[in-house]
Amino acid sequence: MPKRALIEHRPYLLLSLLFGITYFFVMDGKVGGSWLALWKGAGVGFLAVYAAHRGRGREGVLIAIVMALGALADVVLEFNFLFGGLIFAIGHLVAIWLYVTNRREHPTGSQLAAGMALLIGTPVLAGMLTYPLDNWVLAAAYALVVGAMAGAAWTSRFPRYRVGVGAVLFVVSDLVIFAREAGHMSRDLAEWLVWPMYYGGQFLIATGVIQTIRRKP
Repeated sequence: MPKRALIEHRPYLLLSLLFGITYFFVMDGKVGGSWLALWKGAGVGFLAVYAAHRGRGREGVLIAIVMALGALADVVLEFNFLFGGLIFAIGHLVAIWLYVTNRREHPTGSQLAAGMALLIGTPVLAGMLTYPLDNWVLAAAYALVVGAMAGAAWTSRFPRYRVGVGAVLFVVSDLVIFAREAGHMSRDLAEWLVWPMYYGGQFLIATGVIQTIRRKP
């Protein structure tokens, strides 16, 4: 019954899982470059369609935009790394707006401390990993936006062990990319780690936000 419900009522979520999981097995480049880029973008792209279809109100529109920008960035990254990163940064700013306007009413001290650690620790780690590469300042600046997104997600009213953990997985996937580019991690190991953490994080974020706003009166 759960599988049938997924097919009948959430087909876009099922398509997202199909493309997201299968991309992991074809990302070695044996499929043509443009087709591979579209395959990559389809995983989060169908999360955007799912969010647009199942979402409600302003929050539904915002999370759909976040996922759509993430899907576009996934495709563009295959052709231009910096421009793809810029699109991701814009998506993170939209996500920050979503989370900040849905703050948890009474966050605990540990929740606030975790949010602050993500905000400060992410750019610090990114800077340490990429220094003294030419673009290490740019990497740290981008990481500041990612850390702010994750910190805002962790202290928002959305479930921490869905949306918060998803945002943290996004942070870790980016830090692995920085470690790979700086030569601190082998490219093969990084390739095996980045996509599962990134796609898994996006999946948790999209489904966590949508399920929360659908329960809202």
